[in-house]
Amino acid sequence: MASTVSFSVDTPRGPRTVSVAYERSGSGEPLLLLHGIGHHRQAWDPVIPILAVEREVVAVDLPGFGASPALPDGVPYDLATVAPVLTGFCEAIGVDRPHVAGNSLGGLLALELGRTKAVRSVTALSPAGFWTERERVYAFGTLRAMRLAAESMPLPVIERLSRSAAGRTALTSTIYARPGRRSPAAAASETLALRGATGFHQTLAVGRNVLFTDDIPELPVTIAWGGRDRLLLRRQGLRAKQTLPGARLVRLPGCGHVPMNDDPALVARVILDTSR
Repeated sequence: MASTVSFSVDTPRGPRTVSVAYERSGSGEPLLLLHGIGHHRQAWDPVIPILAVEREVVAVDLPGFGASPALPDGVPYDLATVAPVLTGFCEAIGVDRPHVAGNSLGGLLALELGRTKAVRSVTALSPAGFWTERERVYAFGTLRAMRLAAESMPLPVIERLSRSAAGRTALTSTIYARPGRRSPAAAASETLALRGATGFHQTLAVGRNVLFTDDIPELPVTIAWGGRDRLLLRRQGLRAKQTLPGARLVRLPGCGHVPMNDDPALVARVILDTSR
């Protein structure tokens, strides 16, 4: 069952109240899970039962995605704002310096939290911010096309497509290497999450100039990349390793851009190994 917490954060326009929806499970050292653009916290559902055996798992809906409301008017969706929002969220729920794992946009945010030493370890799964300009344009164009497709489909069409493996492939094959493994309910709900994400366009707009260029020398950091990632191509993992020479670079064979559903056991093991 999801909870929502509201708290005040400093923004370029002064203090503002932000609300974040999240789910908490398991016990042990805290582990914060951050999803990608247009997704929601349920992206992590396949791995949470494994992680929760050893960690207190906190899966969040980023502001403007899933069940979390949009950021207040005029507050940007950039790293300089959203990363402190996540730190404020952790403080609001009584979590001190969690481990963090993030995918795509969430991976970039996880690295930023590591850069500011707000977390104990970082696992970044196909993180944004290591692209060339051509690769970024391709990824953003693909994301916009996915959003337009989700917006154009009536709910009965989404539900009908989600009931078959071929339909789930049509809905989600851009981000999953094995879309048929996604449950009908999950495929439908994440398509609706993409369609309804109030922070989608603002996040893309501020992402045009984003590159992650700093090393994180004092924390355990793992960069993991799906071997079948069609959105952020796996060669970007080599650039990430050049930027973060002390990080562990891990390949995820047979996995797409959102690997948690393609191989839950492997992804969970990578996260737990990093956080140990």
